[in-house]
Amino acid sequence: MAKRLQVVLNENVNKLGRNGDVVEVAPGYARNYLLPKGLAVPATPGAIKQVEFRKEKERQRLLAEKQEAETKKAAIEKVVKIAIPKQVGENEAIFGTVTTQEVADAILSMTKVEVDRRGITLPDIGQLGIYKTQIRLHPDVTAEIEIQVVAQ
Repeated sequence: MAKRLQVVLNENVNKLGRNGDVVEVAPGYARNYLLPKGLAVPATPGAIKQVEFRKEKERQRLLAEKQEAETKKAAIEKVVKIAIPKQVGENEAIFGTVTTQEVADAILSMTKVEVDRRGITLPDIGQLGIYKTQIRLHPDVTAEIEIQVVAQ
């Protein structure tokens, strides 16, 4: 059997690995496909050190994002209730619906914290009342607040 060659991937390669992975491949595959297309470089000590440095930088960046999300969560959860005014018809039924953009704008005006509307999960709101909603700030951080729908 032929000797295997170690390479460091520069990009994600289907069925082989992700960017920064050190993988063993056949010499012909490396020589004829991966290296000429710039998908990989030979696994030298310097290249492996660069990969480790990039992974550490990425880990620190993700940790900083999570800490920022925790800070936002604390600021958002200090607010007891967020009031959203809506036009009301018979039997306290509201016209239209409460949108995630309205919730994001209300949070911004009350807490000065900007929230991505795509991370807000709303229940079905059809009447006046108090509803619990979740706001996903980070894959590991979710804030929960109460929304009070009031008559305009």
